[in-house]
Amino acid sequence: MASAAPLFDCQSCGACCSYSAEWPRFSTEDDAQLDRIPQDYVAADEAGMRCDGVRCSALSGEVGKSTACGIYEVRPDVCRACMPGGDDCLMARKAHELSTL
Repeated sequence: MASAAPLFDCQSCGACCSYSAEWPRFSTEDDAQLDRIPQDYVAADEAGMRCDGVRCSALSGEVGKSTACGIYEVRPDVCRACMPGGDDCLMARKAHELSTL
């Protein structure tokens, strides 16, 4: 019997939102989707989310403990594509020295 994939709670993690200033880039969003993201959270070049270092400006809380997305309902496609336990998730968790098991 195969073992089940690990389950990760995004609200007690946030590693993917604090991994790389290059990660939260806009690529597949249409203009209507982008217009819903508050301008305060958009990078100056309008190519992605504004980051403070590697941390997305929409992320609140402490990575690995308790986090939340300030724009969860209108977050960009790249954020929607990062699935708990997926390759991107595990890469970000490893970078923050969080368990990947």
